Amino acid sequence: MKTTKFLSLALLTGTFLVGCSSDDNEPDPVNEEETITTMNVTLTPQGGGTTITLQSQDLDGDGPNAPNISISGDLAENTVYDGIVVLLNEAETPAENVNEEIEGEADEHQFFFVPNSSLNATIAYTDDESDYVSDETGENFTSTNPVGISFTLTTTDASTGTLAITLRHEPKKPNDGTLADAGGETDITQAFNLVIE
Repeated sequence: MKTTKFLSLALLTGTFLVGCSSDDNEPDPVNEEETITTMNVTLTPQGGGTTITLQSQDLDGDGPNAPNISISGDLAENTVYDGIVVLLNEAETPAENVNEEIEGEADEHQFFFVPNSSLNATIAYTDDESDYVSDETGENFTSTNPVGISFTLTTTDASTGTLAITLRHEPKKPNDGTLADAGGETDITQAFNLVIE
């Protein structure tokens, strides 16, 4: 009788220990999306001239109000601009710089710049993942997949049109530079009406 009780207790204890030691059923950690209220784009002409700023600010997020769009001026003809994109979460005080997350997860993010056919401008990336991400060993990645926090915008003849700027999360990399090929989820997108004169 004592042996039976001992064995029953041992079997129950063993079952309990096995049931508690399994990690297979633990959910994967959730990577929460950042709140992005503001996109600031700074365009600085190489060789001097007037810096142009573009801003989209949507403080109510998915609320009923459309974003406030501001453009500080017109672009100059036949000029190369150094561009920088800064994303902020101004729902926090002080405002959170979302670029820090993008830089830390550069292999999972990419900006796309799409001028429409009437805007005489071309865009080129000036950064890639290796500028921001290091692997577990501390060595720099050798990936040349672009990120787009920094870029150049080159104008030619006078024109008007739109420049759409989109940040995609987990796009296919490498891709052909189009949103259709890249896939992924859109974190933020905004089209700016630009004038080149």
